[in-house]
Amino acid sequence: MPETPDTPEAAEPNVRHLDPRSLRGLAHPLRMRLLNALRHHGPATASQLADRLGESSGATSYHLRQLASHGFVADDPERGRGRERWWKAADYGVMVDDTLQFDASPEVRGALNTYMHEVASIHGQEVSTWLGTAHEWPRDWATKADFSDFTLRLTPELMAELDGRVHDLIASYADRATPESAEDVAQVRIHLHAFPQKKLNTPDA
Repeated sequence: MPETPDTPEAAEPNVRHLDPRSLRGLAHPLRMRLLNALRHHGPATASQLADRLGESSGATSYHLRQLASHGFVADDPERGRGRERWWKAADYGVMVDDTLQFDASPEVRGALNTYMHEVASIHGQEVSTWLGTAHEWPRDWATKADFSDFTLRLTPELMAELDGRVHDLIASYADRATPESAEDVAQVRIHLHAFPQKKLNTPDA
């Protein structure tokens, strides 16, 4: 069950594969939001992250230290001044290995459930934010956003093939926006969900 990293793995090799311990360390809503904020917006202090996320600096400080103990974030000493501690993301993204889905440990299964539901929640929040602010963007951007969905009949192998080809295509665009085009460049989020649906004529088990 791969989770698409923030930067495609083919373009940025610094993608971490989660094991049971690191999954349990990351599977917390605030920790995931903190890590996303550092990846999307760059290094920050606990106080800055608290203001951005509407949390207390005590809570962000605690969970940043927990993320650091699992290697997800690290100090950014180049930005620190005096007692001010800056944090940065240690990876560009994470991948959930398929084996975790079938781990018999209740702790791992619970952590995976928390993690995946929070990923879905973050995606939903990002879409809602765009819908609420689309009118603030220039027409050229506002008319290019895409909210498509598709239903295909596939085997597991074909679904994996399609998913891999889409990942490769996304990765091929990682370096297309050059410094010369910086005036019209924005950070673009792409969500990819692929999952089977229960057949209507299949009885409950």
